[in-house]
Amino acid sequence: MLKLDIIAGARPNFMKIAPIIHAIDKANKAETKIRYRLVHTGQHYDTNMSGSFFGQLNIPPPHKNLNAGSGSQAEQTANIMTRYEKLLMEEMPHICMVVGDVTSTMACAITAKKMLVDVAHVEAGIRSGDMTMPEEINRIVTDSLTDYFFTTSTTANENLLKSGVDKQKIFFVGNTMIDTLLANRSRFMKPPVWDEKGLEKGQYIVITLHRPANVDEQNKLKNLISEIIHNSNNLPVIFPVHPRTEKVLKTAGVDHKNLYMVSPMSYLEFNYLVENAKAVITDSGGITEETTVMSVPCMTLRDNTERPETITEGTNELLGTNPEAIKPAMQKLFAGKWKKGSIPEKWDGKTSERIVEVLANVEVC
Repeated sequence: MLKLDIIAGARPNFMKIAPIIHAIDKANKAETKIRYRLVHTGQHYDTNMSGSFFGQLNIPPPHKNLNAGSGSQAEQTANIMTRYEKLLMEEMPHICMVVGDVTSTMACAITAKKMLVDVAHVEAGIRSGDMTMPEEINRIVTDSLTDYFFTTSTTANENLLKSGVDKQKIFFVGNTMIDTLLANRSRFMKPPVWDEKGLEKGQYIVITLHRPANVDEQNKLKNLISEIIHNSNNLPVIFPVHPRTEKVLKTAGVDHKNLYMVSPMSYLEFNYLVENAKAVITDSGGITEETTVMSVPCMTLRDNTERPETITEGTNELLGTNPEAIKPAMQKLFAGKWKKGSIPEKWDGKTSERIVEVLANVEVC
């Protein structure tokens, strides 16, 4: 029997592991025997950032919570590594599966590999080329240690091959986050702000911003939001505020009559908001994937992206971080000239089944 640790720690991780767990449970009923241990590192510990996901996505409670908590990146990495090491000493799996590119991903991959445990990386091979992003460092370090590379795109495959990865270790399976999106789309629910502000389908804009390049400098953040507001044709602008960003906004005194800042939402509420929006303006990579599948216009306030397929095939456009780029993009949106986009290969809701099929054929001693 294959023993598998599944690692999750930050909000995006939960969307990625949920369908894998469901696929394992389904396969086990048909004789495939994979025993998994769900490990929550505690990187995100706020209920809206992690806790609500277990109930909404029907994920079982974690077998172990490392309760790593907050702190600097080095402190958080060290906490996760030391606590996961102790867990491995109690019981060693055959494979440690990490997802995405957060601190938990890298920390557990390093710890597992030092304990001679194979590493499987879901969402391997994506690259932004921007070494100022902590996530890029996490991706590179994790992929340098990985044994099983599960990829979302042909671009990710090419990145891995260029870095010298054996093609036999690369499995182009698709996108587990889209598995979750498609499985739960019929269950999306109105967030409280919908009725409170009288929102209507296609008659509001959604913003999400959290990257240091956009939110750490007060004046820049203020200018970005002002440009969005002034070019939004007086539509409501809904901003679920990341805890990191909220502090900066309060200090900067950002306040506009059409701007509604709300607390972070649960998965089902947030995606209801996205699916019915006129457009989404974000600096998140994952949201660009969801808007692509839901055919919602998306503007990314970054100078690069690790998900180029959302641009070449999807509904996303890379605007950069200069506030002046917002006006022409909004004019294009309101003129009805935004591209329709298409859905990338293997983003079909069956990614997790393909991952489990690979795992089921792993020989264990």
